[in-house]
Amino acid sequence: MNDSARPKRVVLGVTASIAAYKAADLASKLVKSGVEVYPILTAEAARFVGPATFTALTGHPCPIDVFEEPFPGEIAHIWLARNCDLIAIVPASMNCLARLAHGLADDMLTAAVMATAAPVLLAPAMNTGMWNNPATQANLETLSRYGYQFIEPVTGMLACRTEGVGKMADVVTIEAAIQSVLRGAQPLSGKRVLITAGPTREPIDPVRYLTNRSSGKMGYALAEAARRLGAAVTLISGPTALPQPVGVDTISVETASEMKNAVAAHVQTASIIIAAAAVADYRPETVAPQKIKKSASAPTIVLVENEDILAWIGRSKRADQILIGFAAESENLLANAEKKLRGKNLDWIVANDVTAEGAGFDVDTNIATMISRDGQQVALPKMSKREMAEKIWEAVGGDTFKSV
Repeated sequence: MNDSARPKRVVLGVTASIAAYKAADLASKLVKSGVEVYPILTAEAARFVGPATFTALTGHPCPIDVFEEPFPGEIAHIWLARNCDLIAIVPASMNCLARLAHGLADDMLTAAVMATAAPVLLAPAMNTGMWNNPATQANLETLSRYGYQFIEPVTGMLACRTEGVGKMADVVTIEAAIQSVLRGAQPLSGKRVLITAGPTREPIDPVRYLTNRSSGKMGYALAEAARRLGAAVTLISGPTALPQPVGVDTISVETASEMKNAVAAHVQTASIIIAAAAVADYRPETVAPQKIKKSASAPTIVLVENEDILAWIGRSKRADQILIGFAAESENLLANAEKKLRGKNLDWIVANDVTAEGAGFDVDTNIATMISRDGQQVALPKMSKREMAEKIWEAVGGDTFKSV
């Protein structure tokens, strides 16, 4: 395991989920990249895809039962535990999460996990109700405290023909996370990252409010990526339909004022601040105590300006803090972004045209251009917001990882 000349070794665990077939594609991609893959199936996973598939793809035996001993002269689960650089469980079922959280070692996969000192990366996949079940959420928190790493599931069409959170992340995202761990990419270990995400809501009366189209997906993806890079992450989020990222300290707010107060409580301890939230520029001057009734004349709503949170951070940030903002524009993208970068004392800005197809609010993809304080520009073509989060951290890495 300490021989730097040998290829990296990944134990690829596969548990019972319809997404198990994607693990075969992942195994193939890892092998083609030069990684040695040692597959392990649970007995239930073998009902979805057979061990012969993984043996053919990896060139290594694919044990299931803890008493199988495919390595002559070795106890298989101990040899795998000691000689791997990473154990990745793709997909990780609800049952698998529960067994790991409670320290069970009743098959080859869980026995190897319990015996290893290597990092463990989990890519959950399950029905929305199972994901949201309090027992699952409690198990996720337990595993996070134990040091397990996660690639959170996404929202999409599930095998049960309903749409919701629980769909396993795509293979490209999972492979990137595995390669990151294998490179030892934990440059934010021990650092604190503060991220704002989502929209804010400014009440008009007890049932109505002013808001915008932000889904929070970009900010949440950035928080998840920062956590995978080893940071302690605080996410201040406006109202979204997204599940709370595992291992991230999430603070829910509603109004711009509430977001400002939450930021103020955490900004001094942060090394890196990313302002991805779409904060309302204005709020109603007065909030009606009762629902405004329909009448012959339309009501007049007088708006007053909210404090600019990003500008406030920029004015007060320390020299050793890095501040990254977003510019959602509909015209003159780069000119407006550069003006915001200078005017708000940012180190980087991520600019995107919200009118472009596949970019902007409430979609799973984005297209952006990053601009640094020193004029560097990084074009980010259309990609998933999860992939873009990785690219953003990669682009700012030269500043971020040497400065914090």
